[in-house]
Amino acid sequence: MEFFNSVIIFFAGLWAGTINSVVGSGTLVTFPVLIALGFAPVTASISNATGLVAGNAAGAWGYRRELAGRRKQLLRLLPASLLGGITGAYLLLNLPEKVFHYAAPALIVLALLLVVFQPRLQRWVKDREQNPEHALRDRSHGALLTVLVYLAGVYGGYFVAAQGILLVGILGVFMTGTMQNANAMKNVLVLGVNVVAAISYLLFAFDRIEWGVVGLIAVSSLIGGVVGSKVGRRLHPAVLRGVIFTLGLVALGFLIANLLK
Repeated sequence: MEFFNSVIIFFAGLWAGTINSVVGSGTLVTFPVLIALGFAPVTASISNATGLVAGNAAGAWGYRRELAGRRKQLLRLLPASLLGGITGAYLLLNLPEKVFHYAAPALIVLALLLVVFQPRLQRWVKDREQNPEHALRDRSHGALLTVLVYLAGVYGGYFVAAQGILLVGILGVFMTGTMQNANAMKNVLVLGVNVVAAISYLLFAFDRIEWGVVGLIAVSSLIGGVVGSKVGRRLHPAVLRGVIFTLGLVALGFLIANLLK
């Protein structure tokens, strides 16, 4: 890779690692950058997901205090996330690459909609937090929560982008606690999805991984994850969403242009 491209990828990974620990849509920073630099969509997705594992780990560790008293819930939901990640990675590696070329634009639109409507989703979750009688926490909803976490894992294993926003919404509606508790659990579940997906890529798609990209994103997202868990909460959400939305549109434009060639 050229030096200039490496610098761009490094700073994209730094920004992605920071917002992943706070918001959960860092792929909408790194993926468009890789697409704009000419990487094939599947290669970009695989390399990006593998590199972001380091940043996910840093974010999960940074929010460890918010996990106090959540161990049982986490251990109950983590297997669903892991299985979902394996399923999503299997689909990415075994479906024809053309499927991803068509699916990626639709998934980016979905991810951008999640980013745009995140404030409304957070208000909905906060209503459950302030009015516990509104939350869905009885046993009959336990299976539904597990299924939804699994499906979020499938989405994450296949595409990665904005799975954190999906999880925060799901956890906030179905579980008691604050937004910070939901965010802390989200960081661990996303880490689990990305780890099993990355292992799947290493075992079955080693030759499709761009290791230079992985290294740059791993180092920069690790730094970003530490920064995000420390000071990222102070960043204005509107600024974060604006940057994410803009870069998502860039990726969408490149992907659609490639389809029209």
